[in-house]
Amino acid sequence: MAKYLMLKHYRGAPAAVNNIPMDRWTPDEISAHVRYMQDFAARLEETGEFVDSQALAPEGMFVQYDGEGRPPVTDGPFAETKDLIAGWMVIDVDSQERAIELAGELSAAPGAGGKPIHEWLELRPFLTAPPTVTE
Repeated sequence: MAKYLMLKHYRGAPAAVNNIPMDRWTPDEISAHVRYMQDFAARLEETGEFVDSQALAPEGMFVQYDGEGRPPVTDGPFAETKDLIAGWMVIDVDSQERAIELAGELSAAPGAGGKPIHEWLELRPFLTAPPTVTE
């Protein structure tokens, strides 16, 4: 089994086919979208492929260590950024092909008008071993 991270972007990814921002959806459209995501996760729980998922608020900040005894440096929030993560799901699957299949299915979540979004999801495998350094 290999773990993969599926990242959903508010913005920053290539435009989806049904590219109407969620803040312009009706309450029923939002409910249908959330229900699709929950049903998708529940089905993967049954197959043992679901690890975790979370939606993220648009607010956030960067934090950096600033030296011993000094408070961390913060910068943000960056809600106006061009690249903003909406949420993520971690899956544990037998192959990259299965990860791609599931990401494609998740991309079909309904959006405005109840039509599939066809959004782009960023799919990244977990690093299983440190990279090899050669000199």
